[in-house]
Amino acid sequence: MPDFPTTSPRFDRRSLLRAIGASATLLAGLGGAAPLRAQTDRPRVIPPAEEDVATPFDFEMLTAEMRALAAEAPAPVERPALPLGPLGYDDYRLIAFKPENARWRGAETPFRLHAFHMGWLFEEPVRLYQLRDGMARPMRFDTQDFDYHGRLSEKAEKIAELPGVAGFRLNAPLNRPDRDDELVAFLGASYFRALGRDSRYGLSARGVAIDTATSRAEEFPRFSRFWLEPGDRQVTIYAALEGETLTGAYRLVVTPGQDTEIEVTARLFFRRSPEQLGVAPLTSMFLFSEKNRAEFDDYRPAVHDSDGLRIERRDGDVLWRPLNNPPRLASSYFGEESPRAFGLYQRDRDFENYQDSGARYERRPSLRVEPMGDWGRGAVRLVEIPTDLEANDNIVAFWVPEGKIAAGDEREFAYRLRWGDLSAGTGSETAHVAETRAGAGGVSGVESVADTRKFVIDLKGGALERLSAEAEVELKAEAHGGEILSQTLERIEASGQWRAVLDVSAPPDATVELTAHVAGFGRKLSETWLYQWINA
Repeated sequence: MPDFPTTSPRFDRRSLLRAIGASATLLAGLGGAAPLRAQTDRPRVIPPAEEDVATPFDFEMLTAEMRALAAEAPAPVERPALPLGPLGYDDYRLIAFKPENARWRGAETPFRLHAFHMGWLFEEPVRLYQLRDGMARPMRFDTQDFDYHGRLSEKAEKIAELPGVAGFRLNAPLNRPDRDDELVAFLGASYFRALGRDSRYGLSARGVAIDTATSRAEEFPRFSRFWLEPGDRQVTIYAALEGETLTGAYRLVVTPGQDTEIEVTARLFFRRSPEQLGVAPLTSMFLFSEKNRAEFDDYRPAVHDSDGLRIERRDGDVLWRPLNNPPRLASSYFGEESPRAFGLYQRDRDFENYQDSGARYERRPSLRVEPMGDWGRGAVRLVEIPTDLEANDNIVAFWVPEGKIAAGDEREFAYRLRWGDLSAGTGSETAHVAETRAGAGGVSGVESVADTRKFVIDLKGGALERLSAEAEVELKAEAHGGEILSQTLERIEASGQWRAVLDVSAPPDATVELTAHVAGFGRKLSETWLYQWINA
């Protein structure tokens, strides 16, 4: 089990991300498991509590509460005792929510709510409320809502109310009208995942990022309460965010589809100044692909949840930055003003390029952030963390707004999240980067030259793909921190794609920033390819 501190709201990043990834896989696997001991025949005996009365609620009321809460010191961490006692990893994997107890079954909504049990790494209670006609009523859970397998079965004989849950997931008819599929799950700090049609869980989003890869220890504020309002086509979720540095009021409107959309409004209230605020943070995993596969003795050609960061600039220009598993912690800033979108994408959708029949990496969703309103000046930051295991989420991307934030400040951000395949280049006249490969520099077949690297960039689609090999097009490339020794551009007749090749040299331990695109006929014909090479 990973080292996961339980005495502070500040967590070790790697342990937390590994825990969230492991628990999502674990809970998905247990969701359809048959219980070893049925418990559905026992009647409910817990009387209604006084706090079950409905109370008025709306987003403005939540906003006012979280603003007032930010003026107070953070509340002590709450870790109430569980009816079954402390639960370790081996215990936690024996617990599954009963599908027949899903909330809203039989209601006039396609959504079904399943709760995640407290315990193991999730000891702080999350409280849920159902919202209807402006009135909120607590959603209560007890041991009868869960199947307890194996040695936990006898311990769960007595029905007991739970002090809260660890999180929840929503199911809906996403892929077929006659079946409820997982749609979105909230579990751990402010993390959540969603699926588009035919997707499998991959990367995550977060409510906020505080001091990621800075001189301060990273902080992980948590969603402590949720209010849920199901409708016939979408579900609206309100959430209270609590942390040492800030509080927040969130509204998330979830609409399932080919690309599932979540419209987010985040109102943030600062108790103190963060070193860095990360807005609309995304977290993913990149282990290896064609450009660094030689470092891994693995039968699979590639292992990653996402393969690139895509930024659509205000003027429509597109930047593509292939992800990397660097030899040391790496960080890149891409200065922008009111970008149209940014996101982490899984472009490679061919099973042959992964060969993993269990993980099905080719079905991991891409996630696009579309700012709503004017976000002004700032930067998209990409953080890449070295890892040797695919269980570690080692990629983070988020928006960093310009300017310092002080205690007492308030900020509001609205944006749309799109989860799904998000196919590249559809209907675009601009070629996109289909693949990035890398290897030893120099001429093939002879001894490689020290401190050199070869980069091969394949471009697909757009007007470029319709041009002949004799077309007057040009590769425009630059290197900062290194030197481009040679560059070529050719059309590959076998595929119809164009291939750019760069040979680059750099001093030992240098960090080289590379950029390249194809131009011709007075305009750009391809995305701008960006890459960071650390010559370690």
